[in-house]
Amino acid sequence: MELQEMPRNKPQLIAQLDTKKGGVNTQVIMSSFKAEKAGEPVQVASANGSTVPLCKRDVEIGDYDPFQHRKLDHPTSDMDTFIHLLKGSLGSGILAMPLAFAHAGLFLGLFCTFAIGIICTYCVHILVKSAHELCRRTKVPSLGFAEVAEAAFLAGPEGFRPWAKFAKASINLFLVIDLLGCCCVYIVFVAKNVKQVVDVYAPEEYTFDIRFYMAAMLPLLIFVNLIRNLKYLSPLSMLANILVATGIGITFYYIFSDLPSLDSQPAYESVTKLPMFFGTAIFALEGIGVVMPLENNMKHPSHFIGCPSVLNIGMFFVVSLYASTGFFGFLKYGDSTEGSITLNLPQDDPLAQSVKLMIAVAIFFTYALQFYVPMEIIWKALKNNFSSASQNFANYAIRIILVFITVVLAILIPNLGGFISLVGAVCLSMLGLIFPATIDLVTFYDDPGMGKYNWRLYKNLFLIFFGLVGFLTGTYVSIFEIIESY
Repeated sequence: MELQEMPRNKPQLIAQLDTKKGGVNTQVIMSSFKAEKAGEPVQVASANGSTVPLCKRDVEIGDYDPFQHRKLDHPTSDMDTFIHLLKGSLGSGILAMPLAFAHAGLFLGLFCTFAIGIICTYCVHILVKSAHELCRRTKVPSLGFAEVAEAAFLAGPEGFRPWAKFAKASINLFLVIDLLGCCCVYIVFVAKNVKQVVDVYAPEEYTFDIRFYMAAMLPLLIFVNLIRNLKYLSPLSMLANILVATGIGITFYYIFSDLPSLDSQPAYESVTKLPMFFGTAIFALEGIGVVMPLENNMKHPSHFIGCPSVLNIGMFFVVSLYASTGFFGFLKYGDSTEGSITLNLPQDDPLAQSVKLMIAVAIFFTYALQFYVPMEIIWKALKNNFSSASQNFANYAIRIILVFITVVLAILIPNLGGFISLVGAVCLSMLGLIFPATIDLVTFYDDPGMGKYNWRLYKNLFLIFFGLVGFLTGTYVSIFEIIESY
């Protein structure tokens, strides 16, 4: 393919479709965008004797509105998006919030939960705002999280542009690690809850180590995760939602029964314990992975951010519920708080046992839904390495291998609290704080710039620094606690 120069006064097309990858060639579009801004000639591709312009500037159209170009068969309403946001954010992490408060104290934990909630929500705001701006620049209707990073680096300062592919690959890598890490947490979670119930009724000679329960789950997990169509997982998702809602409701009944006075638990803990709080809290609160798919499927995408907005209302509800669970759960159980609040419920009470089993079944099915996304990312990267005849076999083989790896990791690290904090510190501090701040910085570096007194620069540097401190300290403390538990 050769490049020809195109006069500046000729109209140019919107984008070049990359038929091989089934999407828009972001790098070509962004290169044209940078050339246009600098007043340079826009290049066009010539192949097979035909000329295909790469970018379009038509004054009659005006600014490109990506929302008007989205072709959705079933766009979601604001209420649908709000419900999906709650579903994506309210997971098993809520049951770990009392343990997070045990590392911070009642009132310091309450303050820090809302502070982290505000920061996480703000990072979602700047990510979506950057995505909207980059959609207008690249003239494409929507972009995923990793594609936003790639487009931002290509649009940013010249020194960042060679790192565009690396930024995209990094986000996909951290998404895979995060989601598979959550799958490992789920295995530990299910095994601990089932073991507590079985131990009540089993004779003493049949009280097995928790690792036995994790290994016993392997055939069932492999069977469920061989389901490749998300449509067939939907009934499991509905059942999981009903079981979690019922289980949490009954758990609150136990928490508020004979609740002790506020002075029975410390208002704050040692600052050395805060990294564990950070990792656990951000694991529970951060739902950055579901944000771009939700926004990209909205009927009115402009309603997702702003004030008021679907995001603000949804996150206020989520943060308030998480803070209440953590506050009252720690107030009830104090230093004996477990990695999941359900493990603190009475062991010989049939109602409490039913809660543990309901939550265990719900989280078991949630594993399959959580596993779907990293499998899609991995398969998209690997499938071209297999012939058409062997792709089905390869897909199933990779699924079995990944499930096996998650079970082995869970067996090696059965410390639920430490595992949750580690996943939160390593992955979600990067995805929820550092990457959005970096994307915002490079997206608006030239236009509109850093703002008065370079406020945009200092704001994003603070978010990156905050994320790095949480990443480093949370990772160190979590690994230390996991090692100490052996």
